[in-house]
Amino acid sequence: MPRLNRVIDGLAAGRHVFASFAAADPSVAVEFSTAGYDGLIFEAEHKPWDVIALRDSLQYLLNRRQIFQSDSLAASVTPLVRIPANGGEKAQWHAKQALDLGAYGIVWPHVTSVEEAYNAVAACRYPRLPGTERYEPAGVRGDSPAAAARYWGVSNQEYYARSDVWPLDPDGEILVGLMIESQRGVENLPDILDQVPGIGLVLPGEGDLSQELGVPRQYDHPRVMEAKRRILDVCGERGVAVGHPHVTADNVKQVLDDGYRFLMSAPVRSYPGLDLGRTLTRSDS
Repeated sequence: MPRLNRVIDGLAAGRHVFASFAAADPSVAVEFSTAGYDGLIFEAEHKPWDVIALRDSLQYLLNRRQIFQSDSLAASVTPLVRIPANGGEKAQWHAKQALDLGAYGIVWPHVTSVEEAYNAVAACRYPRLPGTERYEPAGVRGDSPAAAARYWGVSNQEYYARSDVWPLDPDGEILVGLMIESQRGVENLPDILDQVPGIGLVLPGEGDLSQELGVPRQYDHPRVMEAKRRILDVCGERGVAVGHPHVTADNVKQVLDDGYRFLMSAPVRSYPGLDLGRTLTRSDS
């Protein structure tokens, strides 16, 4: 069976992957279902943690015609979830609930240490016997696969076989992404990646990094750029993909040149009829 997680499929093949953020809302999910993105991160760190809305949004993100016409059960846009809790809170239950609904990966905010990174990966894995191949990080995810298996379009046993984390398991379909958003996180990133297998993506948290560095939202400030460059270098040396959370038409070429492989851009709404109408009727005011 072809891979179901299109984000992992792209990263594993060395391609660039394009994604966006959105609140868990069915109407938003419908709009994204036919967009050209590879993945969509449902945002719950700065939006409400609403599992009912998340469940419905996952369903509305599926496009039955697209799946019918393709050679795979995979949706064209892979859903991931950024959970509310910081890495230090070790909120395994948020990850468990999102994965049990069918999400293909978890993005963990504010990860700063090896211990927090270990928890992030462990929370996304089912337990297994000590001494088993790929035992560490030892899984702690609770067992309730039925809804996720149905969402993926596989049996429970197939879900068990495919729901490990990538790249720890080369055939795994679960992506664990860490957000590095502090100087401590940047300093500890080499140890995190060297000591915790199963991390498939690292995202610099530009907003929080810039806050801590005393230059809020100044993403191009030398201090922020230096921290991001360090993240790129550390991850590049270890073959871990790095994401850029604020890709625009103005910076996309530089983002690609810098080496980012997971590109997140916000969709832009335009109102050409309104804009032209306002221009043509300006004399009315």
